[in-house]
Amino acid sequence: MTATLIWILVALVAVGLYLSWTAGRLDRLHARIDAARAALDAQLLRRASVTQELATSGLLDPAASIVLYEAAHAARQADEEHREVAESELSQALRAVFGEPVQVEAVREAPGGESAAGELAAAVRRVPMARRFHNDAVRAARALRRHRTVRWFRLAGHAPFPLAFEMDDEPPPALADRP
Repeated sequence: MTATLIWILVALVAVGLYLSWTAGRLDRLHARIDAARAALDAQLLRRASVTQELATSGLLDPAASIVLYEAAHAARQADEEHREVAESELSQALRAVFGEPVQVEAVREAPGGESAAGELAAAVRRVPMARRFHNDAVRAARALRRHRTVRWFRLAGHAPFPLAFEMDDEPPPALADRP
């Protein structure tokens, strides 16, 4: 009789440890999502800011400046619900303006243009990486949250179901080719 109780107690402790470990893992994944989202937000803000600076610098023709400034402004001002669309539109505007290497070279040849183009190229390259890190963390958390154990014991608590950030983040070829 006591041996049975000991085995039941050992089994309960083992299940409790497993549930505790799983809940901790899920909590770490949610923290990783939060950190990755903050990094993504910072990179998106940096890209929009650099784009606005370039648009107002006088290095571009007026039409390109207006297109870039309006797209960057819309991306910076977009609420969470429309952010993915606004960021995608900024990516499309960047590809439209810097689709050809001629435009990038014209900016680079202007005084102060080399640093502005380099800063924009760096900002444009970092966005897909930050988005990939965020979406990978979301994918891992979703996979863990789909397990029966997590659902049955409600190990996710009241944390919202993680959502991936889907946007068009393809960089302009002329900016992606150069450092």
